[in-house]
Amino acid sequence: MVLSFFDQFMSPTYMGIPLMIIALLFPLIMYPSPSNRWANNRVVTLQSWCINRFTQQLFLPLNPGGHKWALILTSLMILLVSLNMLGLLPYTFTPTTQLSLNMGFAVPLWLATVIIGMRNQPTATLGHLLPEGTPIVLIPMLIIIETISLFIRPLALGVRLTANLTAGHLLIQLTSTAAFVLLPLSTVVALLTAIILFLLTLLEVAVAMIQAYVFVLLLSLYLQENI
Repeated sequence: MVLSFFDQFMSPTYMGIPLMIIALLFPLIMYPSPSNRWANNRVVTLQSWCINRFTQQLFLPLNPGGHKWALILTSLMILLVSLNMLGLLPYTFTPTTQLSLNMGFAVPLWLATVIIGMRNQPTATLGHLLPEGTPIVLIPMLIIIETISLFIRPLALGVRLTANLTAGHLLIQLTSTAAFVLLPLSTVVALLTAIILFLLTLLEVAVAMIQAYVFVLLLSLYLQENI
């Protein structure tokens, strides 16, 4: 029996094994590995084409120095999409609804972009904290504001992904509960609620893919500022 709608977002354990680990490792089993043959099957060909197109689209505006991040950002995109989509299946656990996991992705990668900028071009990186032509009176205030906005970036990354997925899951659960409750009372209203639930599920599928793309895209933009 579900005591609270937020129980679905608790990190469950089974026989002492955290299901977070299984949920994180399960996408590795789903994707087929390319073989050494000249022609692969259609699934591997489509998978490779999608990954190549995404990588080209993501790194097109970046300088050649940022292309070294192609593997890690593309892998992160595939992992986030897989976790978000698998979390929509019944009786599954969505790891990306945990703020701790999303912050674990956001903070190290954001910090790496800042460190790269401080190492390669410290003047330009520090110059982002103070726009050119700022009046002398506003310099201390603007430096404080820009510093806060810099350090709030990883928090915004993690909270955005967590909040969107959590809100979508809660809305789906509320709508499905309403459909079951209304079924013995009014079949027509329950049917309309089920149609709304189907549309919400399609919307959540789109949100799962878009939020993963936005997460990686913002990281690439942070990287672009520091290379």
